[in-house]
Amino acid sequence: MDLIQVDIIGLSTSPSSGGAYALVLGEVDGNRRLPIIIGAFEAQAIALELEKIQPPRPMTHDLIRDLFDSVSADVTDILIDELREGTFFAKIRYIVGGAEAQLDCRPSDAVALAVRVGAPIYVSVSVLDEAGIPTEEEESLTSVESSETEVEADPEPAEEQPRSPLEQLEEDLAGAIADEDYELAAKLRDDITRLNSEQN
Repeated sequence: MDLIQVDIIGLSTSPSSGGAYALVLGEVDGNRRLPIIIGAFEAQAIALELEKIQPPRPMTHDLIRDLFDSVSADVTDILIDELREGTFFAKIRYIVGGAEAQLDCRPSDAVALAVRVGAPIYVSVSVLDEAGIPTEEEESLTSVESSETEVEADPEPAEEQPRSPLEQLEEDLAGAIADEDYELAAKLRDDITRLNSEQN
């Protein structure tokens, strides 16, 4: 399985989110973003560790880290390896007693543990290809190239055609990315995926 390393870009929310947050992961050697919708508790667990704030008592993810330590298990990395019907799946990969093993978990829990143990985070190429969102730089370049091609091919101004629902969603997605509203971008991405699958 081909893997791409990602870093945590940030956590974002909006007043209409109903308590949900978007965990935004970004390619280490690329410009795609992967927003994953997570709960407020998991977002707090990740944010506390990123800010190096120590709660008075161990939180759940601190307990998991301490449990790995107590059985001499080393977390090697975190892998987000599957996307099914809008739900991401992850694995905590570790070594204990010289043997490799893995645990199935939610990406939010895996990332909360990764920041505590300093483990790298990977995403499978198939997941990033399906759900990754290119950042503005790549989009700007693409639109410049597209408009240059159109000018060469057809110098006459074309009449504006009515947009399909898919084109409207893609335009809204570009706007959400430009505004860095990754929660909305994730929802629009899922709507586009669903619409594409209905048309095929």
